[in-house]
Amino acid sequence: MQRRERTRHLIELGGLVQKAGLVDLTEDDRATIYGALLEIAARARGDDTCGILALWKRRGKRAFEMEAD
Repeated sequence: MQRRERTRHLIELGGLVQKAGLVDLTEDDRATIYGALLEIAARARGDDTCGILALWKRRGKRAFEMEAD
């Protein structure tokens, strides 16, 4: 059961990469997508961790709300 839940979780995360437009933007270049994700993680570990995470959360919530409408 845990394996199935983990698989579903990973699929959902991949869906977010697709939804964000990264697959099309990078022409499905996984090295580029991975590099972008590493850059995001590095920024989140920077001096303003709370601020950047709060900003990303607001943007994500707004995008989900816009899709729901």
